Amino acid sequence: MELEATGELRTSWTSTSGETAIQVDHAAKKRKQHMSPVPVNQIMEDEEEEEEGQSMTDNTKDSEEPSLKRVKPVTKSNSLTGVITPVKTPALKRIGQSISRSISFRTEARPLPPAPLRSRSKASSFPRRRNSQCWSDTVESHDLTAKEIKRQEVIYELTQGERQLIEDLSLVKKVYYEPMLKLDIMTESELGQIFGTLDSLIPLHEELLGRLERLRGSEKTVGEVGPTLLNWFPCLEAYVTYCCNQVGAKALLDQKKNEKRVEHFLRLCQESSFSRKLDLWNFLDLPRSRLVKYPLLLKEIQKCTPPEHPDEDTLPDALEMIQSIVAEVNKKTGEAECQFYRRGLTYLEESQRLPEIQQSRFLYCHGELKNNKGQRLHVFLFELAFVLTRPGEDKDGGQAFTIYRQPLPNILLNLEEIPDGEAGGGGAFRGAFTGGNDKVKNCFRVSSRGRSKANSYSLQANDSFSKQQWITSLRQAIVQSRDRNAHAGHSQFSSCADPALCHIADLSLSSDTEMAVQTSR
Repeated sequence: MELEATGELRTSWTSTSGETAIQVDHAAKKRKQHMSPVPVNQIMEDEEEEEEGQSMTDNTKDSEEPSLKRVKPVTKSNSLTGVITPVKTPALKRIGQSISRSISFRTEARPLPPAPLRSRSKASSFPRRRNSQCWSDTVESHDLTAKEIKRQEVIYELTQGERQLIEDLSLVKKVYYEPMLKLDIMTESELGQIFGTLDSLIPLHEELLGRLERLRGSEKTVGEVGPTLLNWFPCLEAYVTYCCNQVGAKALLDQKKNEKRVEHFLRLCQESSFSRKLDLWNFLDLPRSRLVKYPLLLKEIQKCTPPEHPDEDTLPDALEMIQSIVAEVNKKTGEAECQFYRRGLTYLEESQRLPEIQQSRFLYCHGELKNNKGQRLHVFLFELAFVLTRPGEDKDGGQAFTIYRQPLPNILLNLEEIPDGEAGGGGAFRGAFTGGNDKVKNCFRVSSRGRSKANSYSLQANDSFSKQQWITSLRQAIVQSRDRNAHAGHSQFSSCADPALCHIADLSLSSDTEMAVQTSR
């Protein structure tokens, strides 16, 4: 599994230009108040007071209005066309996901449910990202070459990234974990499952930040950084535990979001200034995102390091170490994810329990596909088996997957890409996806080699990108399964699995040797 996440749109309308100006001033005032994290209960109290004040003001205005005054309906007025404009808030992105679209197709963060309609809606101007600063902005003058300046910029980016990560992880603990525990929004056990070992990662990055800051000289330049990173990188093995826990943490968090108190609390946090419009899972996924960035930063530093520089000897070793750590985290996380989803499978028949499912150590990909009946399925491509399921819930409200039809071993799979525009499965296939009018798109067929046509599945992806990723993953799984089987057969043949045959061969060889000796005599 490679380590590497649409949102809602709300429109606010005002009745006069004067009220619009008041809202802008009020938004500016609130931005000043939100310069530091505010407890959630204080946010709720402020909103209630503001709503009461607004209600009193509206009642006062109503009482002062002459009863015989003729008011022209807003719907019939053309004078407000150029004055009133809709105010749009930025769309909320998905997680962790973070996530850019990847081949993994793993469970992505779902956007928070839409907020209920309010009488007052304000556009948020809080930035999603921090203001970036370069190393050159921190020094008044320098006498460095362009290559050395670039090197200092990358090292400064590394340092600032550590500082921002520490701030974000500390914020998560203070604004999310502690209030939810204190307000009894979730139990301590549930919070422990969702946040995992996040708290233990903060001291690790504080240590690296301290080391990097001590490396900066009087001219705010860093000389040798390789030994520092080489000595610190082994600490990142703690990420194995944290990242392996993320699969179950994400599933539990999605489950808890269905509870009204949890959803309301998380929405208030996301709408506040300190969150930068990020949801809780975005913050919980920051350590993983940071881990995969270290090799990229080291490659940039190495690229800007001159051959005679002392770092030239240590940076390659540091890069090799961090790449091996990332690979190990990837491997262990993939195994944990595979095990998590294997436990969530529900079998309707005993014949569906293929040994290939239990023997699989990782997932190539998984995600939603539609079959030729228009049903939405959650499909898993395990290391050794292709499994179609119907998503549902278990008795505790958690995610469960019921096996749909017979799973197929990867070694027996046949893959057929269906060109766009072909029915690829009869009229029912076309009607299920298009209503019988438009052309079929983004479809492929998976069948079992040497088996009946009942084990042939025509599937449709959400878009062309998803279809291509599925086809690439399926081809890789088929090739690797057959190569593994061929290698195993060759090893058995080479080791001579039948001892009796080996004994006959030895006897024949001995007889020939003895006969040759006797003939020479």
